[in-house]
Amino acid sequence: MTVKNRIITVLLFTVFSLTLSYPLHADGAAYADVKQRIITTYRNVVPHQWGETVTGVKTRIDTHDKIIALTFDACGSLHGMDNDSQITDFLIKEQIPATLFINARWIEPNMAAFKRLNTNPLFEIGNHGYQHKPASVNGRSVYGIAGTESVAALVDEIELNGQKIESLTGQRPLFYRSGTAYYDEVSVQIAQELGSQVAGFSILGDAGATYSRQQVKHALLSATAGDIVILHMNHPESGTAEGLIDAIPELKRRGFRFVQLSDLPLL
Repeated sequence: MTVKNRIITVLLFTVFSLTLSYPLHADGAAYADVKQRIITTYRNVVPHQWGETVTGVKTRIDTHDKIIALTFDACGSLHGMDNDSQITDFLIKEQIPATLFINARWIEPNMAAFKRLNTNPLFEIGNHGYQHKPASVNGRSVYGIAGTESVAALVDEIELNGQKIESLTGQRPLFYRSGTAYYDEVSVQIAQELGSQVAGFSILGDAGATYSRQQVKHALLSATAGDIVILHMNHPESGTAEGLIDAIPELKRRGFRFVQLSDLPLL
């Protein structure tokens, strides 16, 4: 991220923080006040959209240049607590920046890796929720996973993980991606009120770490200017790492440059 963009990011976050009217390290009373305000505002608002690209979700970088953003989810599902260090080791070796969306349940068993990644300027940490739930105000589910059942539960899903990450890194995440990357449009509005940009994607890079090596490579090589790629870094048994390693040299040869989400405005 350039110095200019870092200054802009800090200023934008300051505005969000003032809007919320509670300090970054919120005490219980301040958090309760903000939570109650949002509950009061949205308790009777009925959502009409459900999906990965509902109103307010940012899915692309605002650029016509050959620039793409790699994003990696570290989910906290029962069968996805591992750390695919082959991915991050490769990114470090090739000096490729990325945005890492971290779920609270993934952090504890991978604390050493989390701290190491956080201190590397190649990576920025995003919020992937407290319990890895779809973002809903009425409990809507997808892929057999129940979403947050209310406005209150949604606020906790976003804020408890945001506060956990901030307590460990000293920085509040700028971006939020829900578990499963599904939302209703009311949940997106609430996330924005809490100071988070909701980051979607334009390229499905590994389909929840189910793609083969060749499928991951093919997905990445479909990239065009401004794409945001979603991949997973918590399934070392998958084809994600090998497909990524196969695709990156070709993307570089085609003239693509890689950025963090905060480097440029999103659409």
